[in-house]
Amino acid sequence: MSDPENVPAVVSSGPPTPDGKQVAPVLTMRGITKQFPGVRALSEVDFTVYPGEVHVLVGENGAGKSTLMKILSGVYSDYEGRLELDGTLIRLHSPRDAQKHGIAMIHQDLQQIPELPVYENLFLGREYQGFLGKLDRQRMRMEARQWLGNLGLNIDCDRPVKSLRVAERQLLEIAKALSLQARVLVMDEPTSALSSEEVTRLFTVIRKLRADGVAIVYISHRLDEIFTIADRITVLRDAHIVDSLLATQMDRALLIRLMVGRELKDLFPTEPREVGSELLRVAGLTITRGRRPLHDISFVVRAGEIVGLAGLLGAGRTEVLEALYGVPHPGDVRGTIQVASHPVQLTSPRSAIAAGISFVTEDRKGQSLVLIRSVRENISLVGLRRFLRGPFLSLPREAKAVDGLIHRLRIKTPGPETLAVQLSGGNQQKVVLAKFLLVQPRIILLDEPTQGIDIGAKAEIYTLISSLAKAGAGVLLASSEMPELLALCDRILVLCEGRVAGELARGEATQEKILELATRFHFAAGDAPVVAA
Repeated sequence: MSDPENVPAVVSSGPPTPDGKQVAPVLTMRGITKQFPGVRALSEVDFTVYPGEVHVLVGENGAGKSTLMKILSGVYSDYEGRLELDGTLIRLHSPRDAQKHGIAMIHQDLQQIPELPVYENLFLGREYQGFLGKLDRQRMRMEARQWLGNLGLNIDCDRPVKSLRVAERQLLEIAKALSLQARVLVMDEPTSALSSEEVTRLFTVIRKLRADGVAIVYISHRLDEIFTIADRITVLRDAHIVDSLLATQMDRALLIRLMVGRELKDLFPTEPREVGSELLRVAGLTITRGRRPLHDISFVVRAGEIVGLAGLLGAGRTEVLEALYGVPHPGDVRGTIQVASHPVQLTSPRSAIAAGISFVTEDRKGQSLVLIRSVRENISLVGLRRFLRGPFLSLPREAKAVDGLIHRLRIKTPGPETLAVQLSGGNQQKVVLAKFLLVQPRIILLDEPTQGIDIGAKAEIYTLISSLAKAGAGVLLASSEMPELLALCDRILVLCEGRVAGELARGEATQEKILELATRFHFAAGDAPVVAA
């Protein structure tokens, strides 16, 4: 490892400002190389950020983006290369060290303590203290409400974080980073669980920070939002920088080619599917308690059909899917559910699996995977009964089935015994899908199935979803990505305030119509819903 203290610092000049002056970079990373056992995660990477710019860093899962940012945020200090802040050579040894230098990071893996309340998580490690060192909880609550309010999130700051939705937890992490008032702010997939409304609000905050001179490093797999917010785009592939260009010098096709190393002509599958008989009928589904009560939800899903669930944060999309998977307490659920014309009582996930229903949750790491267990164990977890011979597990049969799914889904893993935590996000999601494909479900519930994964993996998952429907499964897909819903779904149900606000067929669905329905109902305390003018 080279010794940065013995290497003279280099100060480079940035693009000229409108008055012709040169701008010096606030951050320069040169020759960054990071090695893990058997894997070179980064190789001679140069990366520069200027004040008052949004520098988007893109690449497929495993390209090295998060590793580079963990070096910048002090998570990794054992690397080769040099890191300069305002032309001064530094080496960061911890996230707190990075914060002292004015560098803050919103991690893709949320850094929270679920049992603690919202306000304590926001000020974790930098709590306000009052008289005799006692925590100033009132001040923390007040400021937490202000920072969350800036992002449009109005929640009780005394609630434990574990009671929040994934999107709410993501907004909390963003508010925490903003409260640090950093000079360099790293955002790693900050919108992966947010609806279009929350994304718009976040972009307003980002533009204000940019105007104030904050340097923002932004990581995202959502191509549309990249071109909305980026000043400059740098592409990483296979641990190397492929190119770095102004956003105005790049288009969608070029960006995809740089990321995946090939043309990706068809992101969404175009093969026709034949819609068959009714597989799922939901009538009057009502949930009286929980994060989001549901009111009189009714719809059908047919064989070979992909039905979308759209709506803003808190509209009830996840709650509908959870109800169909037996998650809520049976006493809180009213209505009828039929699978292939037969009434079913879904009192637990086990009863849902027995009825032929599988559920891929939005929180794959927290709810769908056992990260410290192997790929093999995760894939076979739901279908272990298939491999029993009497009281004993047939390891050869299990291995054959798992190997077949790894090959079919093209899961990139050194082997079936690799721990799930060591896979990229896209390959982790494929493991979750493989787990449920093993039990050959008739109805597949998908909640944000491409959240936080790269464009190449998205294309593969879209093809898989389409092929499952073509083979006769019924798919219910909840997503906050409009292009995903519009391209994949035969019909889209739009939820608002726990109710079905409308249904759109493929030919009539547009982003504008979806958003209009998603904001259709307004509630006054104790009043019935009214239609917005």
